[in-house]
Amino acid sequence: MTSAGGAVVVPGPNGVPFLKGHGTENDFILLPDPDSQLDLTPERVRRLCDRRAGLGADGVIRIVPDADGGAGFFMDYRNADGSLAEMCGNGARVFARYLVAAGWVEPGEFDFATRGGLRTARVAADGDVTIGMGPVRLGVRSSTRVSGLAMDGVAVDVGNPHLACVTDHDIDGLDLTRAPEYDTTVFPAGVNVEFIEGLDAGAGRDQIRLRVHERGSGETRSCGTGTVAAAAAYLDLSGRRDGEVTVGVPGGQVVVRIADGQATLTGPAIIVASGRLDPALWG
Repeated sequence: MTSAGGAVVVPGPNGVPFLKGHGTENDFILLPDPDSQLDLTPERVRRLCDRRAGLGADGVIRIVPDADGGAGFFMDYRNADGSLAEMCGNGARVFARYLVAAGWVEPGEFDFATRGGLRTARVAADGDVTIGMGPVRLGVRSSTRVSGLAMDGVAVDVGNPHLACVTDHDIDGLDLTRAPEYDTTVFPAGVNVEFIEGLDAGAGRDQIRLRVHERGSGETRSCGTGTVAAAAAYLDLSGRRDGEVTVGVPGGQVVVRIADGQATLTGPAIIVASGRLDPALWG
């Protein structure tokens, strides 16, 4: 296994090539698949994401050409439990960073496909990556229960479902080792749940911090779509739909901008290693 800072070099003669990367410590295994030949089963995803017996990750991203022709590449994202997900904002930044680092696309702006629809990336040769997250839709009020506490929130659609709860409770004291309870009639396909603390605005900046429990992955150090949902809920609570919000997560900090119902997410995207999977791990 070797570090991969710029152009990606995959060592070794055998096994499936992979990379490991993260965005604000939301970590992913990337599987470049230019010929669309990898059979990425749920069992293989679970094996790869196992933090003791595998490589360990919050999810797996298979990088393939866009079969529908709407964009150059498709981001085939799977949660750690092997389930499919519509979109992952932190994963999208790492996905876009890889495409540029590997020379598959030129630095700058380009579109790519996800199960949640087309997205746009802006990637410089180095520095942060910005992803156009598409429309943000506020839905019905709903509630959750965690650590014996009932909390109100709002449903937010960012291409995948969220329940964003702005709360006065101590979010550091919440037990997120188990999934929070939620209304399955509102979220029949499951939901990502955000617990949000508003911070005193400094220098005219809106700032929040959050913890998140992601469906299919558990609590993660960050959730890109979750930061967008959280920013939208925070702005809505203050009577606004547009604004720029700095979002602190356990793994770092990102900036969410919402204007005219569309959101962008800006933050780091780091590729830390590359290698080839042992055939026994792939199975």
